[in-house]
Amino acid sequence: MSSNQTDPGSPAPKGRGAIPGLIKGLATTARTLARPSHTAEYPDAQPHLPPRSRGVIALLEENCTSCMLCARECPDWCIYIDSHKETIPAPTPGGRERQRNVLDRFAIDFSLCMYCGICIEVCPFDALHWSPEFEYAELDIRDLLHEKERLGQWMPTVPPPPALDPGAPEPAEVAAANKPPRAARPARPATTVRPQPPAAQGDA
Repeated sequence: MSSNQTDPGSPAPKGRGAIPGLIKGLATTARTLARPSHTAEYPDAQPHLPPRSRGVIALLEENCTSCMLCARECPDWCIYIDSHKETIPAPTPGGRERQRNVLDRFAIDFSLCMYCGICIEVCPFDALHWSPEFEYAELDIRDLLHEKERLGQWMPTVPPPPALDPGAPEPAEVAAANKPPRAARPARPATTVRPQPPAAQGDA
């Protein structure tokens, strides 16, 4: 093999492959310089969040029955609930007294929460909701333990649920509320029971 021929398997001389790559990178930089910037100057410009963003968990206190289902299902054990039983007098004379759970404390430690949303999904009474609010940073990590008063302040920021599809059936709750009451059944006429003749002694 002569000295002027190069081996096809040998690497390219240094510097020969770097020039096209450098020109390609400079071309990309030149194209980017001509485009407007998409950087949002937060907090001067608020970000556009999706309508169902997982920002913070809001509490609708009047819907909570202290069933402890959310606290038991939480993987991080960051929900703390305290309640007591209260006796409700009978609404009518001779009726039975009833007992209900009264919520004393509902707190979420957001320093432990991983925003999985399991507590919201398992709540049978729609007491927990996602709020898009995310500006609740604290200087002390211990201040991320929010009580029910703070959780209730986020309820006005919860977006309404999306509308149903045009072909979707009416929700069962709405259908039951709009259903007309049943008409009272007419009273059945009293039937006369005829006395049976006494059995003969020979039939015994």
